[in-house]
Amino acid sequence: MGRRRRRLPREPFEIVITGLSHEGRGIAHHDERTLFVHGALPGERVRAVYTKRRRSVAEARVVEVLSPAPERIAPHCPHFGVCGGCSLQHLTPERQVELKQSVLMEQFRHMGGVQPERVLAPLTGAPWGYRRKARLAVKHVPRKGRVLVGFREKHSPFVAEMDRCPVLDPRVGERLTELGRLVEGLSIPDRVPQIEVALGDETGALVFRNLAPLTAADLDRLAGFARDSGLAVYRQPGNEATMALVHDPVGRRLDYALPGHGVRLGFRPGDFTQVNAEINRAMVDQALDLLAVAPGERVLDLFCGLGNFTLPLARTAAEVVGVEGAEALVERGRENALRNGLDNVRFHGADLSRGAADQPWATGGFDRVLLDPPRSGAFEVLGLVAALGPKRIVYVSCGPATLARDAGELVHRHGYRLTAAGVMDMFPHTAHVESMAVFQREAQD
Repeated sequence: MGRRRRRLPREPFEIVITGLSHEGRGIAHHDERTLFVHGALPGERVRAVYTKRRRSVAEARVVEVLSPAPERIAPHCPHFGVCGGCSLQHLTPERQVELKQSVLMEQFRHMGGVQPERVLAPLTGAPWGYRRKARLAVKHVPRKGRVLVGFREKHSPFVAEMDRCPVLDPRVGERLTELGRLVEGLSIPDRVPQIEVALGDETGALVFRNLAPLTAADLDRLAGFARDSGLAVYRQPGNEATMALVHDPVGRRLDYALPGHGVRLGFRPGDFTQVNAEINRAMVDQALDLLAVAPGERVLDLFCGLGNFTLPLARTAAEVVGVEGAEALVERGRENALRNGLDNVRFHGADLSRGAADQPWATGGFDRVLLDPPRSGAFEVLGLVAALGPKRIVYVSCGPATLARDAGELVHRHGYRLTAAGVMDMFPHTAHVESMAVFQREAQD
């Protein structure tokens, strides 16, 4: 027989919080265990209850704050604490950014054995209404008499009951109840598990995942919502290839502008784009400033997506080569280059997670390299990048641990200096850490 699991104690207990974890949870020690407390801040005395307990580590949640920390604020959203979309609304935005910066510096020390020579000022923007990309969960709940649309509850498969979301772009964030009623009126309210949100500067789209066929009446209802909201509506019965337009009331492609570089980038609802347009513009500006491309230089942009950095770089460089693993994004990059009148940029498809030393584009040397990999990092291509001999590398990261690991490789094995690094608050009120780092050859400028 297996060991019987002991029941968690239900009685609240008092504890003093001594630290803050990378995920924004309070850290304490209780019953000879390291305790992670959801909703607690350093220096606070709280009453908490266990939510999970193992031999040496436990988790708990706050039921009452007895002595609040100075940086504690009232959460802006009434759903905070239940909805799993945000984890840091009880902390001032300034302190959130400080936490993310400290996480990055700790990872550099711990994972890479490096430290930047200069810490970049954080890139910050509006903390509310910023999110343009999201996958909203949908659940038909007969006992509540409604369809719920929003994010899932914290550490739970259930969909949080919410009427609005202040971090979503208001074009969608103010319509969650309306979307729930829309799905509820379909013939298959229990067979629509997800709505994907994709918003551009002036247009937007919603993709309804449908696990059963929609009727003609359903399609009419969805088209009516599109006309009323101004948002294009798609249905998707299978994988991304099955996505089909139901109705587009505007008739214009999704796109966004990078005004400082005279570029507009078009995209489709399923394409990867950055969720925060304001931070993305600042991120592109900073990356190009740090890369410092001179006229006549060749630039390599790895993990280039649909050309977010590639096309702005092409305004200055003699030639830019963009490489991306998703063929759909490669095609979108080519379309965007043509639309923006740029003929000095080339896009190639390649699975960079397998390295790329045998690729025809990986020849001739490059003066500058930009890396913007997924959370898994760019480790597999670092040897190739170093062999190409760029004087400077700018690395844009959504995973501080893998950035730190790769920084250690570039510094200790390939002879680069980590000259600068800092965070970008792409996801306010969450523990996600986005960052940028600059590497320079020891003997170069």
